[in-house]
Amino acid sequence: MHNLITIAFCLLQVVSPVAGGFDWLITPEKSHSYVQVDADGTRLTIGNGMVSRTFKLDPSLSTVSMSNLMTGEEMVRAASPEALITIDGTEYSVGGLAGQTERGYLLPEWIDSLPAAESPFVLEGWEEGVIKERIHWARSRWALNKENPTGKTVTFTLRGKDVMEGVTVKVQYAAYDQIPVISKQFEVINGSSRMFTVDKFRLEHLAMVEPDSPSGGNPETFLLPNIHVESDYNCAGSFSHKETDITTHWVTDPDYTSQRNYSCRTKCILDVNPPIGPSQQVAPGAAFSSFTVYEMPYDSFDRERQGLFQRRFYRTVAPWSTENPIFLHLTSTDPEVVHTAVDQAADTGYEMIILSFGSGLNAEDVSPENIARFKALVDYAHSKGIQMGCYSLLASRRVDDESDCINPKTGKPGGMTFGNSPCLGSEWGERYFANIEKFLIETGMDCFEHDGSYPGDKCASTSHPGHRGLDDSQWTQFYKIAGFYHRMCERGVYLNVPDFYLLNGTTKTSIGYKEVNWSLPRANQILHTRQLNNDCTYDRPQSALWSFVPLTQYHGGGAAATIEPLDEHLDVYKALMFQNYSSGVQACYRGPRLYDTERTRQTVIDIISWYKEHRDILNSDIIHLRKADGRDWDGMLHVNPSLDEKGLAIFYNPLDTDITRVIRVPLYYTGLEKTASISEQGGKARKYKLSRDYTVDLEVTIPANGHTWFLIK
Repeated sequence: MHNLITIAFCLLQVVSPVAGGFDWLITPEKSHSYVQVDADGTRLTIGNGMVSRTFKLDPSLSTVSMSNLMTGEEMVRAASPEALITIDGTEYSVGGLAGQTERGYLLPEWIDSLPAAESPFVLEGWEEGVIKERIHWARSRWALNKENPTGKTVTFTLRGKDVMEGVTVKVQYAAYDQIPVISKQFEVINGSSRMFTVDKFRLEHLAMVEPDSPSGGNPETFLLPNIHVESDYNCAGSFSHKETDITTHWVTDPDYTSQRNYSCRTKCILDVNPPIGPSQQVAPGAAFSSFTVYEMPYDSFDRERQGLFQRRFYRTVAPWSTENPIFLHLTSTDPEVVHTAVDQAADTGYEMIILSFGSGLNAEDVSPENIARFKALVDYAHSKGIQMGCYSLLASRRVDDESDCINPKTGKPGGMTFGNSPCLGSEWGERYFANIEKFLIETGMDCFEHDGSYPGDKCASTSHPGHRGLDDSQWTQFYKIAGFYHRMCERGVYLNVPDFYLLNGTTKTSIGYKEVNWSLPRANQILHTRQLNNDCTYDRPQSALWSFVPLTQYHGGGAAATIEPLDEHLDVYKALMFQNYSSGVQACYRGPRLYDTERTRQTVIDIISWYKEHRDILNSDIIHLRKADGRDWDGMLHVNPSLDEKGLAIFYNPLDTDITRVIRVPLYYTGLEKTASISEQGGKARKYKLSRDYTVDLEVTIPANGHTWFLIK
């Protein structure tokens, strides 16, 4: 039975013609970074046509403007210093202007009359440069984007005087081409004859224009400035920026007495700082560098559009996150099982096998016998054109009292993010990373799955060689693991890490899950998978996410939850594969094999071949059409204006009868303006005229409990 219903689906389209007359999500090539100095040499601006930041150079370096050029809005309401750094117990301002009594807005004529804030750091000069590659990524497999980000930098040099004589602070800003992002970091250089300690710092202290300031109420509910702020110092044991952000702090401005909130509790100052420390000692001739913060204003409050901003940010700044190999989560290290899996992977078009948890592999064992054993398996995989990786658990485990993180409240191990966790600064931590790196290099592994990555645990031990005490424990542990990830990314090792380290070289993070959901009955898993792929692809690119398919039992569930024997549950196996590959999400297909019969083999080959044929568009931006609810159709649309395949739409039917729907499909982000050529499942194309809102009404018939797809050119 066919039910013909018209679905009026219309996506909010936001075009930003204020500055430049272009939408960077459609024509990013129209954006170019620049550094400009005004005619009298007192102001410098860095920007890219979508966002700009302006500094007063005299009498002191100070941010006096941050403009959202996409909307024409000014985002700064008061002059700000360039950093606040606490050295040996005293906080010093790096630049800044003083004397602004009205902090609700900053008039241009006020700026020239504001005196310098009290600061021991005086601007000596500035230098223009270009963005350099942060991680020398090896590019050893397919990726949607293999280009480094480009753009302009400006580095301000401030010399210390008086108590800071001999100390230099360099503050660097970068404006990126093609994305509305300006980043910032600083370096403290010790040119004096004494050692000092950088106790704390605030990399950013910006007085931002508040979009919301009710007279009363709970400040936690007030609307914050419409900007994405993210640093590469994220470590909170979870899967996305919003779950792991430990450096972005919106705080009150008690000096802003003219705000509407009676209690002056509106959170309208952006502080960017680590939650503890870093408490780093800087010896004479040495330097200390902060982390980097990235600031990206939005041009609307539309969820989809904000998600598109974030996804493009990761694809540009962390291009390694666009790698997306097709892999099997192998549950055995028995050579016969591994050889069979390698042969099946090569036969079906798979690209990688990960020797998963429970397989019997111990990457901490660097004995010659263990390395030789797994090198032989890697060599066999390479002989078949298959890459191979391995697994190791770091956090959420107990080593011993000497090696575990010490709880500052109890003085004993325990009470960490995942209960017990080893300290990366302990002797055990030093050995762990040395052994893992040795194992990966000497076996030739191409992938490392690092479970329970460092979740930001602090350690109060004063006897660990890698840190002095509590205040420096988080900083030193973070950079221990970040340095390891950088080196592995540079070697071409694919880093499949549940925790959110995308800006530090990892290539995948978890899509976000509750593990027992993969122990639900098979029919439930089908709908849950589509809901997961919809919900978790707003703020991260799908290429950077791993999901899960339990070919064998996982966390219980028994036979009703597992797919083995594969041929007996081929309908479920096929549905889960297509749902994941059509969304661009790689799942961990966890089991001993990819097929058990010729019919299963051909199914895997067909889906992988289809995925590879449309790989670029399937890894491109997602427009979320309708979330799966089991009541009617659901689907998504992939878009990329730079490809010949401008879009690919997938529609699912969870019902037991065929359905026909007229679905309004939004094509704005395909870059098409007047007409679109649309074909169903490789069939004959039909030309459609786009409506004024860039949509087409597409009649779609979807088989019962099935799917269909349309290619758009």
